[in-house]
Amino acid sequence: MAERMEVDRRVARDMEIAREVQSRLFPQFLPPLQTLQYTGRASRLVVGGDYYDFLDLARGDLDCACGHIRQGIAAALLMANLQANLRSRYMVALEDPHQLLQSVNQLFVANTPEDSYATLFYADYDDANHCLRYANCGHNPPLLLRANGDIESLSRRNGPGTLHAMGLRSEESLSWPRRCAGDLHRWSTEAPNEAGEEFGESRLMKIVRAHPRLPVKELLSMILDEVQRFSGASQADDLTLVIARAQ
Repeated sequence: MAERMEVDRRVARDMEIAREVQSRLFPQFLPPLQTLQYTGRASRLVVGGDYYDFLDLARGDLDCACGHIRQGIAAALLMANLQANLRSRYMVALEDPHQLLQSVNQLFVANTPEDSYATLFYADYDDANHCLRYANCGHNPPLLLRANGDIESLSRRNGPGTLHAMGLRSEESLSWPRRCAGDLHRWSTEAPNEAGEEFGESRLMKIVRAHPRLPVKELLSMILDEVQRFSGASQADDLTLVIARAQ
């Protein structure tokens, strides 16, 4: 029993170290922009495969990445690999964001098991021209909420800017659509309550529409609090959210 308790203690300590290391992989500094407020947060059970990042291109552009790999220790390691690939090559996005994603995808294919893949939403925001370009690699479609209340889904399924999930294939053509920026919200709405009912997009958009001028950090906290209140005391899955609002 004493040996078992010592093993459990070491495992718990290793998990705590892993949690701390992973927490440092998320953005620690948000480069200021003139026309965009933005923030993000990841609330994890222990360690997992949720990922978000902000990449400063040092020319008035900001790139945002949101990704997901199946939950667990292995997912956390694979997501760290994907982040390292993106951060080591993201300056390519200055000239060719298409080439950036293809290059990162090729590295991910080469360095991960055949049955592993990651969904990824990648966006480039031009601060001077108020323009958003994005590619959706099999991820939950973020929402673009415009000032007049119209909502657009930045879909993963059809049209330009759609790419297979990272790690499935080494080559795929990709084009970048160009859109004027409104309010951009990335979300995952699967958090169920005790009755098995999901939080859903309608509840998310009710919160967002009710607080159109709330600072993004306060809005993010409000959404996560509502999701946790809806799903009950126990968190069933990782919660990751990025919010950006054009000014």
